[in-house]
Amino acid sequence: MASARSVTLCGPILALVLTAAGPQQAEAALFNPETFTLDNGMQVVVVTDRRAPVVSHHVWYKVGSADSPLGKSGLPHFLEHLMFKGTQKLAPGEFSEIVARNGGNENAFTGSDYTGYYQTIARDRLELVMEMEADRMTNLVLDDAAVLPERDVVLEERSQRVDNDPGSRLAEQINAAQFLNHPYRLPVIGWRHEMASYTREDALDFYRTWYAPNNAVLIVAGDIDAAELRPLAERYYGSIPRRDVPQRVRVQEPQQQAAREVELIDPRVMQPSWSRSWLAPSYNAGATEHAYPLQVLAEILGGTSTSRLYRSLVIEQKLASSAGAYYSGSALDDATFRIYASPRPGVSLDQIEAAVEAELAKLAEQPFTEQEVARATGRLVGEAVYARDSLSSAVRSFGVALATGRTVEDVEAWPERIAAVKAEQVNAAAAHVFRPERSVTGRLSPAAPATAAAHEVKPAAAEAARGQPPVGSAERDDHD
Repeated sequence: MASARSVTLCGPILALVLTAAGPQQAEAALFNPETFTLDNGMQVVVVTDRRAPVVSHHVWYKVGSADSPLGKSGLPHFLEHLMFKGTQKLAPGEFSEIVARNGGNENAFTGSDYTGYYQTIARDRLELVMEMEADRMTNLVLDDAAVLPERDVVLEERSQRVDNDPGSRLAEQINAAQFLNHPYRLPVIGWRHEMASYTREDALDFYRTWYAPNNAVLIVAGDIDAAELRPLAERYYGSIPRRDVPQRVRVQEPQQQAAREVELIDPRVMQPSWSRSWLAPSYNAGATEHAYPLQVLAEILGGTSTSRLYRSLVIEQKLASSAGAYYSGSALDDATFRIYASPRPGVSLDQIEAAVEAELAKLAEQPFTEQEVARATGRLVGEAVYARDSLSSAVRSFGVALATGRTVEDVEAWPERIAAVKAEQVNAAAAHVFRPERSVTGRLSPAAPATAAAHEVKPAAAEAARGQPPVGSAERDDHD
């Protein structure tokens, strides 16, 4: 998941008050959301964009694969699929058919900390999708005729996305090695042997436990404001009674004491790759004061073609075809910081590892400078300006934040906090994270030494850095 980004060029951010009394609006910020809370506890965020008569309607639930019942890893993702199997009002598949007939598109996604459902549709069709989404929040109907074939669907999804993809298999193993005890070690899609055990009762129990309005966030962006949305939200979602929802109590990581290495050798690998992941604080967990500096650290170290890693490994030493770094602090618990590189033909993974470690060793004598930090923060804040043109950027920023214990204000204040980061903080964050005993090194190799690189296979973190679903993310392909 990309981190929540918005921009403020000057002036303080005023605190937002989430209240049922009426919408409050943040000042001097990019998205300028309006927010309110329904009487049943459902949070609502509205981002107005009048440039086209279109809205993007999302419902995010504060539950994800890290909340899977013991022995049922990936069950939240399975339920995501089953949410399209019909209600007392709608036949299986009818939800999607109605959205398509009305010129819209829809999908759903599951992460470690959240599950979401969305539709993008013409403004005058918004009430239609709100009614259907509210209906399946409480009236899902499941029988074995729907559940058992869909279990086969998610097993096939795992085959295609993970089992038949060496890069995904390695990413899964790195994640499992990185988190020794915390449920972030679980694949979002689940372990195959546990997926095969899913039952109708498993899905319904999970649904009845977590799918409640007071455990959900409604986010609507586009040609609408809070005054227009509120009566609809109260009519369709506000009429659903709140229910007691368990706290998300998760086992935590022990002190990690040994560096780990994971190697995957597969004849289908066209391009070897190397990566290293470190356990890192997030906005919510660990030494949280390092979260914003870590975002700047990732930008300086490996965010662009002028970054330290890229310049050294790709341009100067000509060892790698790609190199970079990735960090996102948007997790309910601990996060990770990752460095990745792919060697050029004839270059070994040992050479890549030695070159990366040499660059990190330089930090003792060549710490990050204020000039480097200023350039990086300027780029990050500048990039945030473009979020203004994307309904999905606004919705995703607020959805991830609110589903992981943060606030609307945190999203709006992101650029101001990034701009305030200093070199001393970035160097302290690097010293805090780059500790061997908290690391996992991943190596992806062909069965025999590669002689050519027809295609570049990047670690999953690299894909996440470019806006693709990050490690620990699954999105539905087929719900028919």
